[in-house]
Amino acid sequence: MVRRLRFVGTDSKVDGCPALHTDEGTGEIIVQGTPVTDPEDLAQLQHFGVDEAAVAVPRELLVNWGPKEMERVPELVDRATFRRLFETFEHTAWRLETRRGYASDRQDPEFQVFLATGSSPCDPDEPWFVNIKAQTGAGKTVGRVRIADDPPTAEQLFLLDYARHNAAFGEDIRYLWREDAARADVPAEDFWIFDSRLVALLHFDDEDNLLNIELITEPAEVVRYAIVRDAAMHHAIPREKFAAQVATTE
Repeated sequence: MVRRLRFVGTDSKVDGCPALHTDEGTGEIIVQGTPVTDPEDLAQLQHFGVDEAAVAVPRELLVNWGPKEMERVPELVDRATFRRLFETFEHTAWRLETRRGYASDRQDPEFQVFLATGSSPCDPDEPWFVNIKAQTGAGKTVGRVRIADDPPTAEQLFLLDYARHNAAFGEDIRYLWREDAARADVPAEDFWIFDSRLVALLHFDDEDNLLNIELITEPAEVVRYAIVRDAAMHHAIPREKFAAQVATTE
């Protein structure tokens, strides 16, 4: 059976070892470290099996990155609580979008206008725009990276066109081709991260409907999402440059 391993974290500043991974299927923790091979050391280990291996890792690795709960119980919040996060964050709000489309966009009348005309309208009095203008006007940062397919789906093209409205109210929206995201180990997870201390993980069904919103505050998990954010931002390109690339392939 092939494990589904997810990188958790490392305390290494150089070569990535030691590190922790989680088996997404079983929940087991995979510890990566320096093998213990000296026969005298191995002789001191209790309950050490013939087919087992021992590794040595710094205590800090487990303190900083080991799970704090035996079983993680998701903390789910309602839409109203989620919306308040965009009014109460102090410094930054950042989003990763990874799906080929969203049911909410397909249900938006502006999506139908875009399909018919190739251009999306904008209501400047929309509550989202009003709030984002207020937040960015106060010196806060709101940004996103969107992962796009090649060629982009109709929903992705709609959001690309609509992004000019978001940008006008202060959002920094960048793009990353899906193949480039895979090479950069950017996972297919949709989330918002607020002030690098709180993550709102968005769960969708197979029809792209938002099922629920899970808040994550465990430091090691929040840091993992911050690492994803930094990788995505490093490899993503500005909206205008991405739009020019798309235009040359149409």
